[in-house]
Amino acid sequence: MPVDPPTTLHAYLSYPDAPAAIAWLVALGFAVTARQDDERGGVLHSELRLGDAVVMVASDDAACTVPPLVGVSVGVGVYLCAPDVDDLHRRAVAAGGTSVIAPEDTTWGSRRARVLDVGGREWSFGTYAPGRTW
Repeated sequence: MPVDPPTTLHAYLSYPDAPAAIAWLVALGFAVTARQDDERGGVLHSELRLGDAVVMVASDDAACTVPPLVGVSVGVGVYLCAPDVDDLHRRAVAAGGTSVIAPEDTTWGSRRARVLDVGGREWSFGTYAPGRTW
């Protein structure tokens, strides 16, 4: 009898150029664990893993709009908790991402950085682990 999986949360992101987004994530250190391409060179579904983090990526089904950067945020994004924020930021920018917040120490005791990926989506990197008791 199958066991029900635990409740987890995973980001699912679509891009006009999903292969480019996947290449960007691989440059950050993610490994492709599943990928199904369509006959037009798009991506029907993919899964990438870095440590315990998993993100799903696909090609856009329609012309989606990414919110513009206002100040230091597009208003919605993905947060990746990792021990080496500086290295992730360096890799992200070297692979074509745009730096929004350079690596910095925060007043709440963590290290953080923020970039826009090759599709303009917001990624924050930090050493703060959400869900743990303060």
